[in-house]
Amino acid sequence: MDYTLAVGDVDTTIPGGTGVLLLHPSIGETDRIDTDFLKADTDNFLVVSTRTTAREVEQKLEHYDVDESRAEILDTISVERGYSRRSSDHFHYVSAPDDLDGVVEQVERFLSSHAGKRRLSVDSLTELAYYADADGVYDATVEMLDLLGEHDAVGLFHLSHEVHDDDVLDRFRSLFDVVIDLDDGGDVTVSVDLDEE
Repeated sequence: MDYTLAVGDVDTTIPGGTGVLLLHPSIGETDRIDTDFLKADTDNFLVVSTRTTAREVEQKLEHYDVDESRAEILDTISVERGYSRRSSDHFHYVSAPDDLDGVVEQVERFLSSHAGKRRLSVDSLTELAYYADADGVYDATVEMLDLLGEHDAVGLFHLSHEVHDDDVLDRFRSLFDVVIDLDDGGDVTVSVDLDEE
């Protein structure tokens, strides 16, 4: 199935199984792009949050008028930081931010337990690499992209272009058919390289 992708001046469709890489400055305002991606043309979505708590993600969704009833949130930081956890069918937790296997398992659980159009947002790969390492995060990204293909879903993966070396950026970029570049001034460039069958 096809999914709407409306970012910047680009309004197109991408097929299920597509991963989208969002390259951004370390202090870039990514919330608008993230929420535009999640709110369009979807039945359910999962936010993997490595920077903010589930409550803060919920506030962001509310601020940008995203239908929270379609949301599940995987909070990777609250347990490690000793924050209280809200019990809910829509909130999930892993034991630590570097629990990459736990993150992948939760993504698989979400995709397997929902039908229809599903979207995934991983915010962010950079933060995961801070807690784990770039090689482990690369492998986990490959696994999540494979899951998107298996379940005909799409995903948006955040990566800061200011934090990583060019070889790391190129390595991650090579995994994705669609790349959104957000520059320091807030301008957006979208590159789409989908193989036509």
